[in-house]
Amino acid sequence: MMTREQIFETLNEVFRDVFDDVGIQVDESTTSKDIEEWDSLEHINLLAAVEQEFGVKFNMGQVVSMKNVGEMADIIMSQIAH
Repeated sequence: MMTREQIFETLNEVFRDVFDDVGIQVDESTTSKDIEEWDSLEHINLLAAVEQEFGVKFNMGQVVSMKNVGEMADIIMSQIAH
């Protein structure tokens, strides 16, 4: 079972890969406004990469309601807990 801290460590790696920026550091409150390259197209790439990395699947409701990286982590935690 991953801890929330481990999820964020892994999310940081995924974000750095997707946006090709080793300086990215995401936290609970990070949103697309905080990362210049994070547009709607990159959002799709990001979600696909996160799903692949964690072996989870986001449903449309989750995708639409996700307001920040903390909420993304919540969804990942709830899915890998089962």
